[in-house]
Amino acid sequence: LVIRTDEMTVLYAKDKTGKGRSGSGKVRKLLCKGNVEITKGDWLGTGKRMEYLAAERKIILSGGAKAWQGKNMVAGKTITYYLDEGRSVVEQNKQTGGRVEAVIHPESDAR
Repeated sequence: LVIRTDEMTVLYAKDKTGKGRSGSGKVRKLLCKGNVEITKGDWLGTGKRMEYLAAERKIILSGGAKAWQGKNMVAGKTITYYLDEGRSVVEQNKQTGGRVEAVIHPESDAR
């Protein structure tokens, strides 16, 4: 997983003493703002904002969210990408009439 962005905030899980980063060093959440680009294998996601929830192993893209796999593209208000399952859920974009946009190429064209 590769993340590129203008600004990233890392929130760490609290250790047993409740002091945040000092003990565990485990990332709990990432917050990204500005020109977010995420790649995992042949999956590429972009947006203005991104939230990564480590416990749920999911990424939520918003603000002009788009995702590509090969030549296929989807766009919507938000895209939730489940890392372990390799699947995305795209929610409607009211600015484009409340619909999700998708460009799907037949399998013979998608490579």
